[in-house]
Amino acid sequence: MRLDKYLKVSRLIKRRTVANEACDAERVTVNGKTAKASYEVKVGDIIEMRFGERRTRVEVLAVSEYAKKEDAGAMYKELTTNS
Repeated sequence: MRLDKYLKVSRLIKRRTVANEACDAERVTVNGKTAKASYEVKVGDIIEMRFGERRTRVEVLAVSEYAKKEDAGAMYKELTTNS
């Protein structure tokens, strides 16, 4: 699954266009490397997002095309969040 779609389905970012823009602005890294929106997300990947002073690191636990709001949190494990 594409990175921008994963961020939207997992509800880490509300809209796919916002996820796409974050990737284009180099605010998203996967396994320590800047990632494009087209990156294919795999289980075990570490995604880090930076928005201003806020940093969020998560580990991908599952990749699913669709997730209900209550199931979205099971797609990843939050490692660190700095506000």
